[in-house]
Amino acid sequence: MIDGVIFKTLVTHNDRRGYFREIVRVNDDFFAEGFGQWSHSLMFDGVTKAWHYHTLQTDWWYVVNGVLRVGLYDIRKESPTYGQTMDFLMGEHQTPQVIKIPPGVVHGCQTAQGPVNLFYLTSHVYNPEDEHRMAFDDKSIPFNWMEGPPIK
Repeated sequence: MIDGVIFKTLVTHNDRRGYFREIVRVNDDFFAEGFGQWSHSLMFDGVTKAWHYHTLQTDWWYVVNGVLRVGLYDIRKESPTYGQTMDFLMGEHQTPQVIKIPPGVVHGCQTAQGPVNLFYLTSHVYNPEDEHRMAFDDKSIPFNWMEGPPIK
């Protein structure tokens, strides 16, 4: 687990009509950085979006449908988890959850089963000066998008 990355398991209320699921509340402990922008990304099968990070912005991700493979890499030298990676799935047939991605954690995603609808909140309005990009196959990141997650 990378320091500062937080998963919030969501409660789902099912009935014969479908379900209701609350995603984020302004008073959630993990939402202290506050609201800047709400965005939606639709990704078709075979899509990989990697890598980028922010120095100021916090992201909160929620996958509405489909299955998304998420990769994280901690580049914060002062972090106790500096240099560590995470590789996990979000979305359908997974535990319903929101993930908090703090500044300094490089993140990317890949459609495992699409289409995928990713809704994400950010603590700041989009600022191109805080959008730092890296190649999907950057050799400094010990992560391979062409291989599946490890079998456990």
